[in-house]
Amino acid sequence: MFFTDKTIVVTGGTGALGTAVIGGLIEAGAECIVPYRNEAEAQRFTHRDSKSVTLVAAGDLSDEAVVASIYDGRKLWASIHIAGGFAMGAIEDTDKTALMAQLNGNLVSCFLCCRAAVKAIKAAGQSGNKGGRIVNVAARPALEPRSGAGMTAYTVAKSGVAALSAALAEEVAKDGILVNAIAPSIMDTAANRKAMPKADFAKWPKVEEVAATIVYLASADNAVARGGVVPVYGRS
Repeated sequence: MFFTDKTIVVTGGTGALGTAVIGGLIEAGAECIVPYRNEAEAQRFTHRDSKSVTLVAAGDLSDEAVVASIYDGRKLWASIHIAGGFAMGAIEDTDKTALMAQLNGNLVSCFLCCRAAVKAIKAAGQSGNKGGRIVNVAARPALEPRSGAGMTAYTVAKSGVAALSAALAEEVAKDGILVNAIAPSIMDTAANRKAMPKADFAKWPKVEEVAATIVYLASADNAVARGGVVPVYGRS
């Protein structure tokens, strides 16, 4: 897979999965645009000094103006949307504020970034760079809603991401833009090991493995897959 002369936005790029995705993209020659929320996040980002990475100070990705500031004027090949948030909570303990936090952080942000990405990819196509790729990140409960018991707000939001990906894939296929999503199970990260110390970590997919799936879906090597929500569960 080669991404030479291709620009890719990666939201959530400073997190564990995002860092692995950026690493794969840089190795393949991509130019990466990485929004971040605060300076501490930017400072601990592994790839902050790479010449192939442009860090962009951004705020709330559910804000249209913030999203526009990231995408406007970019000649874009692909956009990868990892940014989101997780929260447990029984429904009786989940008020509207908590629900909206999950919807805004996971679904609305993804929708707005997809919207901006489609515009940017189409604009790039007008100058000869035909087509492009969008990859979203849903979650296992989006495909298996019963596994979302005790995290209903999160499950609803990520299910929306899955539905958005399938619908948008059909909408923009005519433009050569292939849209897909992945649905990870619990991934093997330091934070998840700390939160679940008794789990069998060997069964969890590694972030590098999940990242490789994302990088493939964002590449020109993926010439036909669209509208998929790909389970990336490992052996869990």
